[in-house]
Amino acid sequence: MRRTPTTDRARSRGVCAAAGGAALLLALAACSSSSSDSSTSDTPSSAASASGAPKKVSGTVVVFAAASLQESFTALGKDFQQAYPGTKVVFSFGGSDQLAASITGGAPADVFAAASPATMKTVTDKGDASAAPTDFVRNQLEIATLPGNPKKISSLKDLTGSGLSVVLCAKTVPCGAAAQTALTASGLKLTPKSYEQDVKSALTKVELKEADAAVVYQTDVKSAGGKVQGVNFPESAKAINEYPIAPLKDAPNPDGAAAFISLVKSAEGQKVLGQAGFLNP
Repeated sequence: MRRTPTTDRARSRGVCAAAGGAALLLALAACSSSSSDSSTSDTPSSAASASGAPKKVSGTVVVFAAASLQESFTALGKDFQQAYPGTKVVFSFGGSDQLAASITGGAPADVFAAASPATMKTVTDKGDASAAPTDFVRNQLEIATLPGNPKKISSLKDLTGSGLSVVLCAKTVPCGAAAQTALTASGLKLTPKSYEQDVKSALTKVELKEADAAVVYQTDVKSAGGKVQGVNFPESAKAINEYPIAPLKDAPNPDGAAAFISLVKSAEGQKVLGQAGFLNP
């Protein structure tokens, strides 16, 4: 039987269709296997992939974060480096207002995690965030006193009494702004011994016995262990801070930024933050 060009073309189309069908089945099988694997894994890398972050991350990730995040973010940084071998996470911790000013001033960074929406707004208003910020935790104020609470401080009002040396965060810093909100809501006025540039500096004043008390976050009291004693006060419920996080525009490592933010928001990240005393967003 003589083959015609039409017959050869038809056969060729049939072979291509079969090959295409086989390739499609292989692709579907691979997708199914990948989906199954990610659903059963709790590693930071699988969590990052599931949320859309790049699967392959390399290089250094620079994170600017509020001072109150120091312990928990340091732990997450180690988890990140284990999940992505060869990477390095470099942190810059400090007052959120100062960090925001550095970012808008051109400091190179990949991620910004602030202790308040107001300080994050400084960055977003300048167009220095590459995506909308998302809240990932909340934090509540607490009074830090010397161990044993020798001054018998039991309320926010007690801090206004004479003879007490009290330290607050600067009013432009989220912990300071929250303290002012709590004081105003209670109709109280307080003139502190000093205003500190970040919450860790305020806490250190008490640890070194340079102050009788400081208004800090409950997470800072917890991280200090036995160096200080915490005193809860009901007015703190009126001044809870939300913590937003965002990738930055012109980030040197945008893939790393996406992966780190994914880890922070993952179940594993939230567990680490919860253990540090942070509240759910």
